[in-house]
Amino acid sequence: MKKIITEKVLTKYEEYLYEEEKTRATIKKYICDLKKLVEYAGGKEITKKMMVAYKEHLLEEGNYKLTSINSFLVAANRLFEFMEWYGLRVKTYRIQKEAFVPESRDLSKKEYKKLVGIAERKGKKRLAMMIQTICATGIRISELQHITVESLDKGVAEIYCKGKQRKVLLPKRLLKLLRQYIVELGIQKGMIFCTKYGNAVDRSNIWKEMKALGEEADVSEEKIYPHNLRHLFAKAFYEMDKDMAKLADMLGHSSIETTRIYIMTTCEEHQRQLDRMGLV
Repeated sequence: MKKIITEKVLTKYEEYLYEEEKTRATIKKYICDLKKLVEYAGGKEITKKMMVAYKEHLLEEGNYKLTSINSFLVAANRLFEFMEWYGLRVKTYRIQKEAFVPESRDLSKKEYKKLVGIAERKGKKRLAMMIQTICATGIRISELQHITVESLDKGVAEIYCKGKQRKVLLPKRLLKLLRQYIVELGIQKGMIFCTKYGNAVDRSNIWKEMKALGEEADVSEEKIYPHNLRHLFAKAFYEMDKDMAKLADMLGHSSIETTRIYIMTTCEEHQRQLDRMGLV
């Protein structure tokens, strides 16, 4: 059988991913990454030689970061495993772990407060509440759907994501704000943040709304994306008692190695700490 990635192959693989209970976002990303390979192959049979050339093409001509290239290669390798085309798999690039988070992407608590303030001033109450809910609890955007009227009564949101369930405590100040918010909007049950059609809010829409606040708040666009709010929560939580295991539980991580990424500080902060040690 010729090893060609047809629409039929992609559809079959997509159905398999659904059966494996992968999230919609994960499935969408895998298929999107695979279409880059389909475009490169141009309908020709895929060989190991082509895959090596594709890997080099992504590096030399694709203008992609190594992390993105590895994402494309992993997507291809997993499809090959599904199709039992084991001989086509290629190695990903080895990437040295970064010790610091770039200063240009490090969102401070002060900047976060400015974003919330600007959102409220512009009458974007819903956006302001979503930003505060994500940052005060450390949840993902996809988990906003679990912040319900019923969860306010308990003071706890039951989050189900990536095949795992965890309980997230809602801070008292946040509870007060959310209760005021649902009264103002007349929300009596179910999801607090949803579209006019009753669906869970979309990540890209929140991102666009947040970006629009940047210039007026004088916050760099590089720092403004929803997941950075989760990082800010992680850093603020860790600074209180330095308990990595507890933070991993709060974020819903299975591995503490994943949690470490969330609490990386900037090079400047490391420098200040070294200077305070007074060893010279």
